[in-house]
Amino acid sequence: MKSPWIQSLRSVSLIVPDLAAAERFYTQVWQLQVAARGDGALYLRGSGADHHLLALHERPGTPQLRHVTLRARTAQALAAIAQAALAAGGRVEQDVGPATDPAGGTRIVVRDADGRRFEVVHGDMQNAPTEPAPPDQPQRLAHAVLNSHDVAATQAFLEQALGFVLADRTRIMAFMNCDADHHTLALGDSDNDALNHIAFVMPTLDAVMRGAGRMKDAGHGTEWGPGRHGPGDNAFNYFIDPFGLVIEYTAEVEQIDDSYRPGTPADWTWPPGRVDQWGISQPPSARLKEAQRTVFFVPTL
Repeated sequence: MKSPWIQSLRSVSLIVPDLAAAERFYTQVWQLQVAARGDGALYLRGSGADHHLLALHERPGTPQLRHVTLRARTAQALAAIAQAALAAGGRVEQDVGPATDPAGGTRIVVRDADGRRFEVVHGDMQNAPTEPAPPDQPQRLAHAVLNSHDVAATQAFLEQALGFVLADRTRIMAFMNCDADHHTLALGDSDNDALNHIAFVMPTLDAVMRGAGRMKDAGHGTEWGPGRHGPGDNAFNYFIDPFGLVIEYTAEVEQIDDSYRPGTPADWTWPPGRVDQWGISQPPSARLKEAQRTVFFVPTL
């Protein structure tokens, strides 16, 4: 089920109104580390090899999503994506050229017809994983979930322009696969095109729970969880950061290969009163649902 072009999700780039507050939260509470600083920008890494997982840019106003950064399998994939994005009804916003963030490499930036902005990089800097890895620190990104007012059209773009494959379809979400992780991007059925959430892989289920305790101590209670999803089989706890962004600690993401067969909504139904496999979690809070509708892709940079 591998994408011929995309290897993984590298990072997510966001606009936040207060970079100092963001640094305090994401280093002291969420447990990322500073990888680099730029002019009005902060790059934060986990314990894994990726140079950074979050790129935060300061700008007054409401938070916005600059782009989702994917890592290409080869340098040749960038040119192929440029052609495929155009054929799929998108546009090339920035042609193949040097990346502009501290991770370096070569990149292309494409948008779909609804303005979702994807940066695809190759040859970006990678670090030696932290050894020994901190027990409660995120390792890498698991996935980004994007709302869509037309999931079929967005799914078609991801398939045609980026080579993603449908892993599972539930009543409210399409899970898109590019490599061994069950899903790297997912699309939420909605009446808007906002960022739904960003998920960070923790090393263990215990780390997911300890992270929830740390968040609670800092005044950021769990908005959904603990639980275990159906598609992806991953354990989860969801939170809202100080700026209204929905973030997830997750672990034990299902690894799949070409033998995996996508499920349908009929395959992913729960008994009444359940919202996950375990059946112990309350439904997502009203506050979480509202936050999943408020952060949009920036129209221009």
